[in-house]
Amino acid sequence: MKFGLDQGLKLAEAARREAKKVGVPMVIAVVNSEGNLIIEHRMDGALLVSLDIALNKAYSAVAVKVATHVLAEVSQPGQSLYGIQNCDRGRMVIFGGGYPIEVEGELVAGLGVSGGSVEEDMKVAEGALEAFQKGR
Repeated sequence: MKFGLDQGLKLAEAARREAKKVGVPMVIAVVNSEGNLIIEHRMDGALLVSLDIALNKAYSAVAVKVATHVLAEVSQPGQSLYGIQNCDRGRMVIFGGGYPIEVEGELVAGLGVSGGSVEEDMKVAEGALEAFQKGR
């Protein structure tokens, strides 16, 4: 499946709707399967630092092909990927809000959401992914 700007826009819009439900302005980033930016959307009032964090969450999810909250678990001291957050010029994010997007078992993109608590970011991203899958 080709995942380009049209799909990125649909996914970003779904995330924006979810963020409005949560009541927190967020930054939504979508990258392709190589980790290159497709779209980044900053809602009015979203934290400036969230621009970098959302993009890096999306990138991290694609780079390791796993959601960033899962990466958080395996990157703790004594775990198999301890220290990964120091790799890749510091782009690796090890807290929730980044998700790989697979279609028919193929990695096609990554989604990163930042602006609220980790739980809020994850809720928005998961809601957006669910809405996107239904409307794809």
